[in-house]
Amino acid sequence: MGVLFIVLIVVAFLIVKHHKEQKLIETVTEKGRGERSERRSVLALLKMGIDQRAIFHDCYLKHASGAYTQIDLVVATPKGLIVIEEKDYSGWIFGNSRQKYWTQILAYGREKHRFYNPIMQNKGHINAIRENLHQNHGIPIYSVIIFDGSSILKDVTIEENHVYLIYPRELKRTIESIMLMPNANYGNKHEIMNVFTQAVRNGKNPNIINAQRCTASYASYNKPESTYSYRPFRFLRWRRHW
Repeated sequence: MGVLFIVLIVVAFLIVKHHKEQKLIETVTEKGRGERSERRSVLALLKMGIDQRAIFHDCYLKHASGAYTQIDLVVATPKGLIVIEEKDYSGWIFGNSRQKYWTQILAYGREKHRFYNPIMQNKGHINAIRENLHQNHGIPIYSVIIFDGSSILKDVTIEENHVYLIYPRELKRTIESIMLMPNANYGNKHEIMNVFTQAVRNGKNPNIINAQRCTASYASYNKPESTYSYRPFRFLRWRRHW
């Protein structure tokens, strides 16, 4: 009876904790919007004490070309903007910042996939942001790529400044590191708020969402693309998919 009581207390505590965390997340974004890993990052940022008004989730920003790009998270800080890209992958990850495609290896090497370089992808997001900030030229923008899931970064090199490739558990330390940088020289801060508030609103427009998904699918931004498949009865033979 005593054990059952303790279990019930623990379950009740977890339910209340989850409810409170969900309410906290909803101060920034809607329930169910974006990926679960993105909402976990929103929660982590809020628990760090970052103002909810400075966090913009699931932004759809328009390029000068007219195409839309989707950005997982943007955080406005005194040090500049932090642009976060979430990657929920498993397996071993190989690549460097100059390669167009990185490699994901699964099943002890029996499955091999490629996906678009997330550093380049986030650089595209940053370029779109700069195109939209006419009154904030040159403000620092930090690129943070979070590898969630059970992925392991085996052989990944970064050569650019202000680029961070991390696991979720390293987000707090990364933000703290960025907060040690010099203060940014902002122009019109209202422009920042207006651009990203509108970008979040764009994420409720099904026409914009569908157009962006078509673009992302064409560029292989969203999901790893198979390059090899394992054939168990043909030892050491591989079949390439083009």
